[in-house]
Amino acid sequence: MSRIGVLICDDSALMRRALRKIIESDPDLYVAGTARDGEDAVAKARELQPDVITMDINMPAMDGLTALQIIVDEGIAPVLMVSSLTQDGAVATFEALALGAFDYISKPGGTVSHSMGPVSIELIRKLKAATRKGTLKKLARKGLDMRRASTRSRERPRRRRGSASRGPGFKAVAIGASTGGPKTIFEVLPFLPADLNAAVFMVQHMPPTFTRSFAKRIDANCHFPCVEAEPGMTVEPGKIYLAKGGYHMTLFKKLTGKVVLRTTTRPKHQFMPSVDVMMKSVLDVFGSDAIGVLMTGMGQDGAEAMVEITKAGGMTIAESEESAIVYGMPREAIERGGARIVVPSWEIADEIVKAIEN
Repeated sequence: MSRIGVLICDDSALMRRALRKIIESDPDLYVAGTARDGEDAVAKARELQPDVITMDINMPAMDGLTALQIIVDEGIAPVLMVSSLTQDGAVATFEALALGAFDYISKPGGTVSHSMGPVSIELIRKLKAATRKGTLKKLARKGLDMRRASTRSRERPRRRRGSASRGPGFKAVAIGASTGGPKTIFEVLPFLPADLNAAVFMVQHMPPTFTRSFAKRIDANCHFPCVEAEPGMTVEPGKIYLAKGGYHMTLFKKLTGKVVLRTTTRPKHQFMPSVDVMMKSVLDVFGSDAIGVLMTGMGQDGAEAMVEITKAGGMTIAESEESAIVYGMPREAIERGGARIVVPSWEIADEIVKAIEN
């Protein structure tokens, strides 16, 4: 296997050195070159043809978003954004993902970080994941066009009988995503109808300072409201509840039958929020009226809960390799038998609607 060449683009010499140190610590990676601003990044990308690029957002001359757009349009290499953990950083990061960035890494110390150590493992994992076959093509796709273009027929598996419904009179859709999710989710949620008779619960792995901005972005692009989960919120159909970064999102059913949200830091988990924790809580309250959806992402968070939902008689939908930017989490669910339906992202909304109506 050939080593992966990385182009580093950052206007800070300190950041360039910090990123170089992390990259060179892994034998599978090497620094193909460095760039000081967006113009330099585009020129070096064209010249060096790296396997992957790290891109700062705020730079003089040409900013990272402009450089990203050029690199994406020319199909040179996947781009991993290096963003600050601020509200402005979150907004710019989501713009980058919409433009076709593979994913992002947050600087722990702000604009110029002297402490990149805490994210070094994540950086290396994402750099490697970005270079997998087919990534550039998946990043460049247009979700709406792909949904309309997909006419493949498939046999729908019959739903097994499970435990009787014990939910509050409407169904629940539990969605989990990680790497690639902030882009791919807009190939699903905007295509759910306004009169959806279900509450939607979503976990997207991201920092605490990002989830509020992400909830607002979802809210602005969907037919029904999206809110960042807060403890004590009453669960209602026709609403999306996005888990807050740094907290698990769980449900509690009161004696009156009303379901409310809880946010907690327990159990301890690699991810906060965790897809598994959220999905299992949804299953506990909604039983066979729970619909699990697992999408793009590294690792296996959510796979165990998908299996439990399947065994309980709920519907489970996993994103297929055809569309998944990172085919990790959905593959785990599929291989464990936790996916009744496997479809590309642009067909997931239709399958959710069918599962709610059945």
